[in-house]
Amino acid sequence: MSERRQAASTLDGVVLLHGISRTARSFRRMELALRTAGFAPLNLDYDSRRKGLDALAEDIHPSLDQFARSLDGSVHFVCHSMGGLLARVYLARHRPARLGRVVMLGTPNGGSEIADRLKNLAAYRAYFGPAGQQLVTRRDAATSALLPSIDYCAGIIAGNRSVYPITSIGLPRPHDGRVSVANTRLDGMADHIVIRTSHPWLVRNREAIAQTIAFLQEGRFSTNRQVD
Repeated sequence: MSERRQAASTLDGVVLLHGISRTARSFRRMELALRTAGFAPLNLDYDSRRKGLDALAEDIHPSLDQFARSLDGSVHFVCHSMGGLLARVYLARHRPARLGRVVMLGTPNGGSEIADRLKNLAAYRAYFGPAGQQLVTRRDAATSALLPSIDYCAGIIAGNRSVYPITSIGLPRPHDGRVSVANTRLDGMADHIVIRTSHPWLVRNREAIAQTIAFLQEGRFSTNRQVD
């Protein structure tokens, strides 16, 4: 595991966790916007396809713990797709003393119907690894135990456009091509917003970035919304 641009700062920090099969590069535009807004970002790479969520949480802990200790401000989290589930597992185990707010973009909090469809295929299992099996809508007891109810300020951004016309057939509408809007929701969330973009572009969409920064600053999304 490597880390990108770790910053020691008296400002609030933001941990960026990419989705499965992605890298820290996918968060580059968000990282720059957060830095411009006055946050100190930690944009991590982790082996999303090689281990389960529990092992991944332990893998990222040393870097996150060091980052949190280097800050005098709060530690926020911004996560894409499975990165949001990883954040939930991590925060249940290693909650920072000064935890701030959490933004999840396209996170399958209720599971992914695409994972339900593909979980038994050899190619899917080989490519997405153990974590891919934990993305299903019907979670076993062990996976459910990793994802307890939240008691922190979380905002969720969902997309309602798809760039996957074939593989997204059968997904409950509206959806972003990978996750239905309904399954992004989470009991206890502080706010939820739907914007006009697809799953892979949530991390780069200008509206998503602006709304992420608004939530980190205010604990709610901007009222100037495209869709809700």
